Amino acid sequence: MTNVNTLERPASTGFFPFKTSLSFEPLIKYWSNRQHDANAGTAALARAVMAQVEEATWSRGCITDMHDLVHGCDLTETLMLAVFPPASFNKDITGVTPPFTRYSFYQTPRFREVLLNANSTIKQPLNVDAATLEIYMARMAYLLILEKVYDVQLPWNTTIVFTVPDYSIGLYRHYGLDFNSTFVDVQVVGTPPELTPEQVEHLSHNLHRLDVWKEVLPPEHFELSGFNIMHLVDVTDQEILSELKYDLLERDVLQASDRLEQIQEKLRVLFGRPFLQLGIAAYDEKKRAFVDFGRKINHSFITKQLAKQQEASAGFRQIYARLLIDRQPLILENVETADLPEDLRQQILGLGIRSAILALLPYGDDTVGLLELGSPQVGDLDEFCLEKVNQFVPLFAVAVKRNAEEIQTRVQAIVKEKFTAIHPTMEWRFTDAALNLLSQLEDGNKNAEMEDIIFHEVYPLHGSSDIRGSSTARNEAIQADLIEQLSLANKALKKASEQQALPILDELKFYVNKNLRRLRQSLVTGDEVTILDSLRTQVEPLFEYLAQNTPELRPVIAEYWNHIDPELGILYKRRKAFEQSVTMLNDMVSDYLDEEEEKAQKMFPHYFQRFKTDGVEFNIYVGASLVENKPFDLIFLKNLRLWQLLAMVEITRRTAVLKKQLPLPLETTQLVLIHGQPLSIRFRQDERQFDVDGAYNIRYEIIKKRIDKATVQGTGERLTQPGHLALVYSQAREAAEYMEYIDYLQDRNLLEPEVEELGLEELQGVKGLLALRVKVRL
Repeated sequence: MTNVNTLERPASTGFFPFKTSLSFEPLIKYWSNRQHDANAGTAALARAVMAQVEEATWSRGCITDMHDLVHGCDLTETLMLAVFPPASFNKDITGVTPPFTRYSFYQTPRFREVLLNANSTIKQPLNVDAATLEIYMARMAYLLILEKVYDVQLPWNTTIVFTVPDYSIGLYRHYGLDFNSTFVDVQVVGTPPELTPEQVEHLSHNLHRLDVWKEVLPPEHFELSGFNIMHLVDVTDQEILSELKYDLLERDVLQASDRLEQIQEKLRVLFGRPFLQLGIAAYDEKKRAFVDFGRKINHSFITKQLAKQQEASAGFRQIYARLLIDRQPLILENVETADLPEDLRQQILGLGIRSAILALLPYGDDTVGLLELGSPQVGDLDEFCLEKVNQFVPLFAVAVKRNAEEIQTRVQAIVKEKFTAIHPTMEWRFTDAALNLLSQLEDGNKNAEMEDIIFHEVYPLHGSSDIRGSSTARNEAIQADLIEQLSLANKALKKASEQQALPILDELKFYVNKNLRRLRQSLVTGDEVTILDSLRTQVEPLFEYLAQNTPELRPVIAEYWNHIDPELGILYKRRKAFEQSVTMLNDMVSDYLDEEEEKAQKMFPHYFQRFKTDGVEFNIYVGASLVENKPFDLIFLKNLRLWQLLAMVEITRRTAVLKKQLPLPLETTQLVLIHGQPLSIRFRQDERQFDVDGAYNIRYEIIKKRIDKATVQGTGERLTQPGHLALVYSQAREAAEYMEYIDYLQDRNLLEPEVEELGLEELQGVKGLLALRVKVRL
């Protein structure tokens, strides 16, 4: 029995509106009714209890003097046999309080240990403030009044969980509260307020509004006497697992170190181990390696150390392989004596860990990571911990998998930004169109289609850096490689016919010589495929047979194979030199354009499109309709035109320098198409790219595709020449603007002083074109 001589009841926060008093009358009534119980033992006990009650007059009515409880503690304990079963008294977490108060005058030892302060008042839970707790009790009191006075029962399924500190281990625990008012009586003061069915319905829909209840059932009409029973059940495991579920489903939870510390704290509570360490390692099945969670975050206390000390990784790989085979957690109750590779043992001991559990994180058939639990105490983690581990391993697996998917989503966003036809400048317009389509679909229009995306009044700029004579150079490379391969084959066949008299050798020599004579004159379309196919299917199988069976022929056959590229299976010398040269030129021009284009975007956002063929060409579109909420002025257009000329001059100079480093000395020619009138461009959904829109604007596309072959009127000379910059235009006023730019570049010593003004021969479907040509200072 608790000593209450010096106890004070805590002050109310003002949310509990009823007058209450402690009374044993409901409990005495319970025992009185049991005196005639059918069970003789119960009846005898009840009569003995009532005999004690008759002798203790203080136990009747309201108990206002707490000293009576002290002096009558034997009777109190006897009466409480109806509430506290003796067999479970030392295990249950149960206490009794005056009606809806926070003072316990009788309780089990565990209740006192868990929930009471030194003055027998109930501790303030960590998760519920005092005001909320009083509101909760007031609501329960009103439901009790409704039941006992008006015989109306409203469902009340709300449960409350107390989180209280456990000072024995320096952590906290969760307890589910069962608040029992069986031994609380309700006395009506005066005439009870009337309660209509409509009012009951109104109250049932306003369970959480005390102001509504006070208005319908004024608290001054009711008094509560008796006592409440508070019974606690430890629900720490269930609560922690529930919290972990919500924590691990949150976005980016594994990309914030502070969040992982919170999760680690909850696991410490779950296991009752205040120094438990949590580690999580993400595993990439494709890379066959442990990876970060993004932002260079690594939560694994083992793999993080291994990354610093590579010599210790062998033992870890061995253990990880064992986990993959067994598919069961590895329990290290004592690291010092566990079956571990010595290097890994020392690594774990070096972290201050003496017992540990390592568990794979499975997701379907894949393994997405590794969960690590460690403790500085031997035996803290053992076989009995496995049941808990198995409950939360799937939660961590889902979190790791989701983290990997979120990183992949971000990667895909970057890929979309960098590699698709939707340029960032125009992305706003595509977003608007997608939102409009989504709105139509949500409105029930199942036949809704993506609206046309057209940008009007945009100015085009076009430039190209073409490799002069690339088609001729390619054909010459193919021709020379085929001649050499046929010559080597002919040499081997000739040697073979001297050793063996086989008709097939003469036939193959005839075929090879015939093709050699024709190739030395010219290369015809289809020769490459036909000749290589014949060599591969007829000549080379014979060489393999002869090499195996005629030792004398092995050197000459070996010479043939030594000249064949092992990957392509053909002689690939001059073509390789040509393709390497083309690649080096294209890469240099593309890299330079991309670098300068990034600067140009800062001048004014515009659409930029670049293509690689035998050379590099690019298109620029700029105008007000392309950008969102940004004013456009023609000064930006002029700025981009000057930028384009500067870029083409620099490309001319750089490719001239690069020529000396190329396996095949190729040259480039630079061309700019001037078009002064704005046009419209439309996104072609089938081709996933932009194209000009409208019949008039099509002429621009035709000119753009044909001017690379333009020749000078009267001479037949190609307009584009190495070391020169050619500018094609239709109207004199267009040339006038560019002459100003040329004059500026000449003043900077980037261009030679002479400017050629040329007429161009008529192209297919296009006539009347003019050109400027100026030499670049190299």
